[in-house]
Amino acid sequence: LQKVHVLPQTVLYIADAETFSGHEECHEQKKARKRNSKETAIALEKLLPKRCQVLGLVTPGIVVTPMGSSSNQPQEIEDGEAGFALLFPKIDGVKIHTFHFPKDLKNRVFDESKFAEAGLKNNPDLRVVLLFGYNSWKSGATRFLHQIVNPLNEKSIILAGGQVESFTSLTSENNNAQPSDACGVVGLAFSGPQIQSATVLLDQDVADERTAEAAMQRLKAANIPERNTIGFMFACVGRGYRHYKNKRNMEADAFRKFFPNVPLFGFFGHGEIGCDRIVTGNFVLRECNDIKDDLLHGYTTVMTLIHLGSTK
Repeated sequence: LQKVHVLPQTVLYIADAETFSGHEECHEQKKARKRNSKETAIALEKLLPKRCQVLGLVTPGIVVTPMGSSSNQPQEIEDGEAGFALLFPKIDGVKIHTFHFPKDLKNRVFDESKFAEAGLKNNPDLRVVLLFGYNSWKSGATRFLHQIVNPLNEKSIILAGGQVESFTSLTSENNNAQPSDACGVVGLAFSGPQIQSATVLLDQDVADERTAEAAMQRLKAANIPERNTIGFMFACVGRGYRHYKNKRNMEADAFRKFFPNVPLFGFFGHGEIGCDRIVTGNFVLRECNDIKDDLLHGYTTVMTLIHLGSTK
């Protein structure tokens, strides 16, 4: 048999800050670190097809299932170097595209016509939007994130994600277009009538194995098909083993218990985006609790399932 190579059309890669910036002796040498990050991003992109859409993020910690195999245990890596890349090939009936909304320093109000240009409005097949705010420490960053999230908070789509350190790759644009101190939002949009998705929010009160597993039971109750499905975990840096009294991997283990065949990926960040929300097979949203519009959180975890349709 001849070897068959599946070329990626869209790539999401995430690495922790230590991995991407290297181990400089003097951390105040910011220019050297930025140069190192840019060089690393360029080297990664050279490994991929030229027409491939690439979104690269830097975060404080990583959630990863090694090799993306359901036979491997998902891991919450809060300390040390780690990273992963998800390579999406062409999938019949599914469109995945990247987008970027940088904050305009001249205008306080975001031009919502840009949503339609990015395929996030007037798109009946839109099912899931993964949103990532960057440089959230900048003045006005939180207000800008609200301007992006609020108009997209529709009952027919899933929104999930969080605040990251920075983004290093967005091949639909010039990599030099992002000023080092700018803020904004990048993300991935998933469109297609066959896509199904669900999210649950683990709030601050979820602090032990029992309550973590209760949240996974809610996600399980969504009845999202588990074949050809990816799990995402977006957690606050204030959670993890510190939140669970030094018990490591608590939330990833709870996910694994209820979804043994679904690989889990994600990160620890500086704020979370999501709520309890389900887009079912007939795409009618069911609310799992009374919180309908509050999508921005802190000290929480958002768990998300994205089903890309049946495989032939």
